[in-house]
Amino acid sequence: MTWPFPLRRPQRLFTTVAAVIAAASAPSLVVAQTNPQAAKAEDRKDETRISSEQMTGRPDRELVLERDVEIIRGETTVNSDHATYWAAEDEVELNGNIRMTRFGDRYTGDKMRLKMDSGVGYVTNPTYHMLESNGQGKAERIDFESEDRALITDGTYSTCEGPNPDWYLKASTLKLDTGREVGNAEAPIIYFKGVPIIGALSMSFPLSAARKSGFLAPTQGTTSTGGFEVSVPYYFNIAPNRDLTLTPRYIARRGMMLGADARYMDSTYAGETKAEFLPNDTQTKTNRWSIASVHAQKFSPETTMNWNINAASDDNYPSDFSRNLSISTQRLLLRDLNFTYASTFWSATARASNYQVLQDPAAPITRPYDRLPQFTLTAARQDVNGFDWNANLEATRFWHPTMVRGERYVVNPSISYPIVRPSYFITPKVSLNAATYSVQDPGNNNASATYNRALPTFSLDSGLVFERDANFFGSAMTQTLEPRLFYVKTPYRDQSQFPIFDSAVADLSFAQIFSENRFIGNDRISDSNQLTAAMVSRYIEESGTERLRVALAQRVYFSEQLVTLGTPTTGKSKPDWLASGTLQISNALRTEGNVQYSANQNSVIRGNAGLSWRPEPKKVLNLTYRVDVPNALRQIDVSGQWPIADRWYGVGRLNYSLPNDYANRPGFAPLTAPPARGLSEGLMGLEYKADCWIFRVVAQRIPTATGRSTSTLFFQLELSGLTRLGSDPMQALRTSIPGYQELGTTPNRSSY
Repeated sequence: MTWPFPLRRPQRLFTTVAAVIAAASAPSLVVAQTNPQAAKAEDRKDETRISSEQMTGRPDRELVLERDVEIIRGETTVNSDHATYWAAEDEVELNGNIRMTRFGDRYTGDKMRLKMDSGVGYVTNPTYHMLESNGQGKAERIDFESEDRALITDGTYSTCEGPNPDWYLKASTLKLDTGREVGNAEAPIIYFKGVPIIGALSMSFPLSAARKSGFLAPTQGTTSTGGFEVSVPYYFNIAPNRDLTLTPRYIARRGMMLGADARYMDSTYAGETKAEFLPNDTQTKTNRWSIASVHAQKFSPETTMNWNINAASDDNYPSDFSRNLSISTQRLLLRDLNFTYASTFWSATARASNYQVLQDPAAPITRPYDRLPQFTLTAARQDVNGFDWNANLEATRFWHPTMVRGERYVVNPSISYPIVRPSYFITPKVSLNAATYSVQDPGNNNASATYNRALPTFSLDSGLVFERDANFFGSAMTQTLEPRLFYVKTPYRDQSQFPIFDSAVADLSFAQIFSENRFIGNDRISDSNQLTAAMVSRYIEESGTERLRVALAQRVYFSEQLVTLGTPTTGKSKPDWLASGTLQISNALRTEGNVQYSANQNSVIRGNAGLSWRPEPKKVLNLTYRVDVPNALRQIDVSGQWPIADRWYGVGRLNYSLPNDYANRPGFAPLTAPPARGLSEGLMGLEYKADCWIFRVVAQRIPTATGRSTSTLFFQLELSGLTRLGSDPMQALRTSIPGYQELGTTPNRSSY
């Protein structure tokens, strides 16, 4: 049956074709029913629906379609000016103004032939646009191997919009696999602003956020200690929960280094191990290496195991090879292994730990004691007939190659009776710290000694809470007034003969001023007859936002403290004052400050003040001033991220040590080294954000030891959705600038 005359109304033609096809019983061609709402979704995906302004031919064999042709099957829709459809093969050939959409991806071309059921076919002189990755380009020809695989001949790929993209990848062969979410290019060349910038024998890149194996983009950079550096990482996507990155790294002044980073995780364990090895450093003529490994394991809901192992070949390794401030200044490398069993009301831990000390010649470091091993038991119950009780037990063997070593056993039970009401609280508490030491002195022919101590402590913590309606800068708020008193009584015991294994004097702070012991650790228990008084006031909005908080506290000593740890006693006549305040001026502007004032020195001995302004995303300015008289520290720290022109952002941080003579003031111990002056740490850079690429240039200077620093220069070009080229400054920006936000979030997953 044929149609010798054109039908001008597509809807009329659509209905007529349905009736004729049903009469002819052609199983290879099922045209949409007159009422599309009656078809089920699972049936419609296997139908091929056709419409056009004119049809000729036989519907069970061949149809010739003219003007406004549209053919739909499942997620595939093709449009053109002319088409020929073969029903038996469910295949179509299209010409003129061809447009195809499939799973959101779009294609155009001059000529197309396509099997509608399998998605196999080709298109000539095409353009394409992929929905998920925003990948797009043009080619001489695209061969569709299936619905999710395409072979592009003499084509381009870019995530930039428009016919003339800022960057694009050009290759003789491109394979796009949306099922595996990966693209592969043979002999690709990447062009930026029309200039070829990098080429490779082959390259693969992501079409989504999925990970894949292959060479990652090479990185280049320069440092003051190593000179020019280049690395070409290879990424192994071993499994969804395991991967490995191997990184050969050429350092011009040092030689060839190999790095490895293995990550893994599962429902009961997770960990990461990093290692680096440089054979025969050309400057030191030695092998240089480092390793860092962390692991967490859950054997059962109650039993866990963790390790944290770090090691380096020599004292100068962090300063010679690290670009991160926290790593380059790390001089104590922890090795720790622990097992913990936690029940409902108690937990027990077995631990073994020690440190590798990377010495700083200008400021020697005393090696901490090894804990080989340490056992702790903690038990606690709340509200047992109104009482709270807990108990801590510890048994530790401390070892040191040159200093006094031995065992320490500590028992510390306590019981309290909290009385908590809406407007006040009172908490009396009684505790006991009992300890025994068995020590040997290697400097005195391993002479042994035993020391014992049992010290009770009574404390009483109390406070009131007053509230009233108030007005703060024209806004209705609730103001609180919260006075607090904390009394502690501990008798004096002579502990001067006790060794110092792991204890130190705690810095005075609002957290420490309400503690019962002014020492950290169990080697010293301070004698106390003291009262801490504090006053806190807050302005709180109805939403719960705290706009203003001010606090003032002082510890008053009723008797002179006699227990010391190599530091002067505090005395009872002139205790220090603590003051703290935070002010949320607006949602964008916040300021805070903390001060410790010494009445004995008649001056501020510790303090900091900070201001942070974050009016919009990617706009942040931070200003901080710090002073620490005992450590001769006086610094100003400025950092920020800010747009400085259209699409241009400035980033920077300056940490500057100001001149000071605090170390020469009476009452303070002399310093082993003069106070630092000048620039301590600095970072400055520019970022440019285009629609589909980002450029960064960042210079950083970080201290690595006393009187030593390392300077690094980063250049990076991020091609959105493809790769990052150059050296990566992102970790430096995140750690140096509080509140920094990335301009782009595309990870470096392309491989070569």
